[in-house]
Amino acid sequence: MHRSLLLIPASKHIWKFVTLESQRHCSFTKLVGPSSINNRTTMPAEKRKATLVKMDNTKRQKLQAVKEGKRERVEGWLQDVVAEQRKEKKDLKFNKQRLRFLSQTQKIKQGSEGVVYWMNRDHRVQDNWALIYAQQLALEEKLPLHICFCLVVPQNSELATIRHFGFMLRGLEEVAKDCSALDIQFHLLQGSVGELLPGFVADWSFGAVVTDFSPLRTPLQWVEEVKKGLPSDIPFIQVDAHNVVPCWVASDKLEYSARTIRNKITKLLKEFLTEMPLVDKHPHTALRTAKPVDWAEALSSLEVDRTVEEVDWAKSGTAAGIAMLESFIDLRLKNFATQRNNPNSSAVSQLSPWIRFGHLSAQRVVLQVKCCGKSAGESVFSFTEELVVRRELTDNFCFYNPSYDSVKGANDWAQKTLKDHAKDPRPYVYTREQLEKAQTHDKLWNAAQYQMVIEGKMHGFLRMYWAKKILEWTSSPEGALSIAIYLNDRYELDGQDPNGFVGCMWSICGVHDQGWAERPIFGKIRYMNYKGCTRKFDVAQFERKYCPKDL
Repeated sequence: MHRSLLLIPASKHIWKFVTLESQRHCSFTKLVGPSSINNRTTMPAEKRKATLVKMDNTKRQKLQAVKEGKRERVEGWLQDVVAEQRKEKKDLKFNKQRLRFLSQTQKIKQGSEGVVYWMNRDHRVQDNWALIYAQQLALEEKLPLHICFCLVVPQNSELATIRHFGFMLRGLEEVAKDCSALDIQFHLLQGSVGELLPGFVADWSFGAVVTDFSPLRTPLQWVEEVKKGLPSDIPFIQVDAHNVVPCWVASDKLEYSARTIRNKITKLLKEFLTEMPLVDKHPHTALRTAKPVDWAEALSSLEVDRTVEEVDWAKSGTAAGIAMLESFIDLRLKNFATQRNNPNSSAVSQLSPWIRFGHLSAQRVVLQVKCCGKSAGESVFSFTEELVVRRELTDNFCFYNPSYDSVKGANDWAQKTLKDHAKDPRPYVYTREQLEKAQTHDKLWNAAQYQMVIEGKMHGFLRMYWAKKILEWTSSPEGALSIAIYLNDRYELDGQDPNGFVGCMWSICGVHDQGWAERPIFGKIRYMNYKGCTRKFDVAQFERKYCPKDL
């Protein structure tokens, strides 16, 4: 998540619509749990107990009562709630403002043998506006539906790790299983997107290509390569399936801060923050089937850095993401407003890896938090501000600023102040290797770095402190930004994402921030120090837990 948001509280009044909308969508979940969904009334305790006795033993063993006030929830309740909501909105019309045609033609030619969704950023079947549109298009034309994913592993890249690619591939395996159950063909292609995809489309005689949206440099380049390679009579459509309000609809320019984009997004929520229809079993079966994927072989054959190991706390895939969302609503949401900046407190959502890989829709998350977590009060407002306004601001920055990962992408005032103080004496100067190994004089910084390396996720408040200290302890702002982005993208499970780029740019270059009192090294960039952290939380407790023992 974009870290600058952690310093600014959400405003209640701007989310009044969201609350009303969530109540409308979730009126049937007043008594949450499988029994309430099916019967719409509270079952007597005796009858509820009798129902559980009849359940399959394996399922019964997995049920774990979770108390929220006077309501009783059982583990897995959110899956049932979400499934019911999708079914109720099965016939919801697709808002075509979510898409843009990248081709001149918009009509599928006769004789086509299918519609293909080129999955890129959003790795899920349900709650995926790009796939929803692709299926509706295929249904209109009475054509089979396909999904393809192009697996691209950068050669000799320090950022290509098994931590990221393992999480991604296991999530795609779940996508393939979901597709099989819905009679949707899933294809895994390996190699250059620009070289493979146009030929694949021609070989399978697809009549249209639908893809999702990413504002980052490499995915945008892939889209351009595919656009050039496709025949002129093939419609090529892009759908923003990642943002609640499509990036190009929210704003047509680079926004200065959350203040300038907040009202633009808020005004559009009534139109875009809706329930998402079910992707149902496809009625038009493909005459040719996709080549089966050996997922174990695909994973073992990856030429990636395996020293950055997979983490065991985060299981990939939509089902695991929904389970994490459920635990957030039940256990942590109530503390979010007051404790989210305390690294020792279990108050944050932990959802960023699933949102980053598209296993979870941010739109689904905000809908469920608003309707199922209403009792959390102020936390709901704070979390919604972070998830919608602040997160979608990062897409805006990367889409409209080609220098989103460079000091050149900062505002003029920030570039000037960093240049003015570039030669200021540093109290400590560390190399990238020393920082990567957490070999500094600062135990808190070392602990934060170690948490990221080992767990794949540094606490959000510490990401700000961590990046600002890199600026203080390296020889130049350009070098500091390069190191911060490298470490973030190599070790953070949610790295290589607009939120990470903008988080580093906010901390080091003042993006989406304002000028502060001038001081050495930082100039007018917001300053953070160790003493300030001790006023926020128990620093010693965090250091004891995470600081490497040999330091």
